[in-house]
Amino acid sequence: MTTLVHGSDTLTRDALTVLQPGFVGTTAPDWLLRRIGEGLSSVGLFGRNIVTPEQLTALTAQLRAERDDVLVAIDEEGGDVTRLEVKRGSSFPGNYALGSVDDVELTRAVARELGRRLAQCGVDLNWAPSADVNSNAENPVIGVRSFGPDPDLVARHTVAYVDGLQGVGVAACTKHFPGHGDTNVDSHDALPRIDVDLATLHARELVPFRAAVAAGTKAVMSAHILLSALDPHRPATLSPQILTGLLRQELGFEGLIVTDGMEMQAVSATYGIERGSVLAIAAGADAICVGGGLCDEDTVLRLRDALVNAVRTGELPEERLADAAARVRALAAWTQAHRARGAGSVPGAAVQEGTAPGADIGLVAARRALRVTRGERPYTPVTGTSYVASFTPVANFAVGDETPWGIAAELERLLPGTETGSYDESSADSALADAGERRVVAVVRDLHRHPWMIRALDALLAARPDTVVVEMGLNEAEPRGALHIATHGAARVCGRAAAEAVIGTGA
Repeated sequence: MTTLVHGSDTLTRDALTVLQPGFVGTTAPDWLLRRIGEGLSSVGLFGRNIVTPEQLTALTAQLRAERDDVLVAIDEEGGDVTRLEVKRGSSFPGNYALGSVDDVELTRAVARELGRRLAQCGVDLNWAPSADVNSNAENPVIGVRSFGPDPDLVARHTVAYVDGLQGVGVAACTKHFPGHGDTNVDSHDALPRIDVDLATLHARELVPFRAAVAAGTKAVMSAHILLSALDPHRPATLSPQILTGLLRQELGFEGLIVTDGMEMQAVSATYGIERGSVLAIAAGADAICVGGGLCDEDTVLRLRDALVNAVRTGELPEERLADAAARVRALAAWTQAHRARGAGSVPGAAVQEGTAPGADIGLVAARRALRVTRGERPYTPVTGTSYVASFTPVANFAVGDETPWGIAAELERLLPGTETGSYDESSADSALADAGERRVVAVVRDLHRHPWMIRALDALLAARPDTVVVEMGLNEAEPRGALHIATHGAARVCGRAAAEAVIGTGA
């Protein structure tokens, strides 16, 4: 274990205050409670920490028994990226579905209800929404996490989402500044580079962030991406030009700047997490997010000591660290005040016009996001035994591979006896034989990005033209099948809405 750097209590407390670490387990380990008592002000939760709402509520109460103003953060975007419902799939469609409907009141209602559930469980900082403009349809990490490719659409829905969350006392953390949409590399794996000019950045990537800042987003998360027009040497998370010059001074943001996960390869492979954390705070970040992969006490102590040592050697101004810690405490005070008023108990679902009190706003939104295209022949709904062939690409790190997706479970609920098979690039050609004589429902995700998936689907349709095709990723490919259903995301409620359409009771 790292040896404590001897120094002032204020300096070490400030170094702990700017960390947002994760941990393993569904209860808080002793080391985490001890560090909270010493000054740690934030904790990040991941899917591994959550089993049920009741368990999560008990966990956040355990953390606050140690310190009542601790910030409890989570990466709960809804849609494909869920931590609350990591084992079953989200009750809320994601950004792409909401953007496809383009009803800002619906987006606000969904965010409000999601925020209400978070607040009731004691979570008060959500690393969402994604304000990235998905201008590159080949993007491997954003995709359906974006509201869409149009900057103005993304801006208005980002504002609505921020309003919905913060209206029930959950701080929004708008991400990934200054925009991760035009990348073809996942920053979990390597450093993406965007080589567009300043005029394009201001007209495209920065539009939603300007709107979010104007709307009062409490936090902004930085991206580990290199934008050569702004800083040709360092990724945004480590760049004074981007975090201080652009975000603070030009856009006028006064809230909390949170880094994306510091163990991601875009930073850790080049700088290491200790050096990267020092550079991030020096550049203008206020909170270091770590814990998606590195989630133990030693990591916390290493980062704390790296910050303290950087102040001691003059690499990091003490005033900058103190300012960062003060911003963390200010946000904690805001969320604490909302908890005291019971903001999370405010009803959320009934604010959408035409929605009855108590209605499932997530399912309402998923049904509205459905786009159904019928083939040339009259469509016969699936009523008997069916076979769901799910063509499964490799999941990106943000989504993870433990959250179920598809429509098989929902179709089985409506049509008992439905069977399913999951296929990757190596097994896709066997789907037709496995289906036998049963009616086929082919489920794809980002069909346009996977040539192997296109080949397998086209072969299936040639043999079985009555096949139903359900696209649960970006809806970029031409519609195929006797019925083509675009769900605009792979949340559980999107699967339910699609299953209803397959049997003819939905759209």
